[in-house]
Amino acid sequence: MLRDMSHAKPTDDTIAILETASQLRNLGWGAYFWDQVEAAELEQSPPARITQVHRNTLHIQGANLDLMIPSLHDVTVGDWLLFNREDPRSSQLLERKSLIKRRAPGHDRKEQLIAANLDTAFIVSSCNNDFSVARLERYIAMAHEADVTPVIVLTKIDLAKNIVEFVSKAQAISKRVAVVSLNARDPSASSYLFQWCQPGQTVAFLGSSGVGKSTLANTLAGNETIETQEVRASDDKGRHTTTGRQLHIMPSGCAVLDTPGMRELQLTDVSIGLEETFADLHALRQNCRFNDCAHDKEPGCAVQAAITSGKIDVPRMQRWLKLVAEDVENTKILAKRRMREKSKNKNVKSVRKHSLKK
Repeated sequence: MLRDMSHAKPTDDTIAILETASQLRNLGWGAYFWDQVEAAELEQSPPARITQVHRNTLHIQGANLDLMIPSLHDVTVGDWLLFNREDPRSSQLLERKSLIKRRAPGHDRKEQLIAANLDTAFIVSSCNNDFSVARLERYIAMAHEADVTPVIVLTKIDLAKNIVEFVSKAQAISKRVAVVSLNARDPSASSYLFQWCQPGQTVAFLGSSGVGKSTLANTLAGNETIETQEVRASDDKGRHTTTGRQLHIMPSGCAVLDTPGMRELQLTDVSIGLEETFADLHALRQNCRFNDCAHDKEPGCAVQAAITSGKIDVPRMQRWLKLVAEDVENTKILAKRRMREKSKNKNVKSVRKHSLKK
């Protein structure tokens, strides 16, 4: 005879398991990460997410876990660890489901990790003089490459004279990218982003300083915990208020990453992202007579034929060619750098091994 368990009181262990699962879900833990671990591992090494990266320390959070640990190599905000309580430096980094990165500013040409394990990237731009289609295309390509859903968010519509013009330009970038226009300070703004901010999801606000990223994060949170500043009236450019990337857990159970403004966004390793962002141009490229066609004066160039017939926009094609060339160059440079570092590390290990033998 089967027992009716519908009114059975849950045990303390069951309640604890459910609470742990709920806390982890709100931090963005899901099936992708469950598949990488064994249940026995979790007792000794609980999952923890990096919510902030400092110079020498990391802020991590998990179920009933919120502390600072020493920095680890090659990690970024959003990464998941199996936290080693005995030796935090030996904590295991779980495989990422997405990673957004760029070539770091400056002359050293290092690769800079921006964020890991995002589901959606809100690419934020103001409806003013700081609006740039070229900059939006860079962010979209970066998101596509990481297999993160890009969404263009146009802010400050209350100050714009012609909102339709900004929306039209944003929509023309790609048919695959949603465009949302809103006033970041309006409490109802969160409703426009609701479909991407479900419990267990991780979203990020990306864009230049002063476009309203932190304001939007505050609107989603329903408070003013993140500091904001006004833009300069002379050129509509913002000042850095957010100085580090930080993951905030919203009351809704969505994790939101607020980032500093990035005016310089050098692309690297984004060939697939560029193909998706400029899908029409990439499709045309396949019809060129020569595989190495530069789309300039070569005979049988399908791209030039489309320009002549008025089917594609010349400035857009020029931006595409520029980004493709930039990506190829930066990817080569970073590949050479990785090889040098790998060779250097190999030599160091060899010297150490030789010294130990003595």
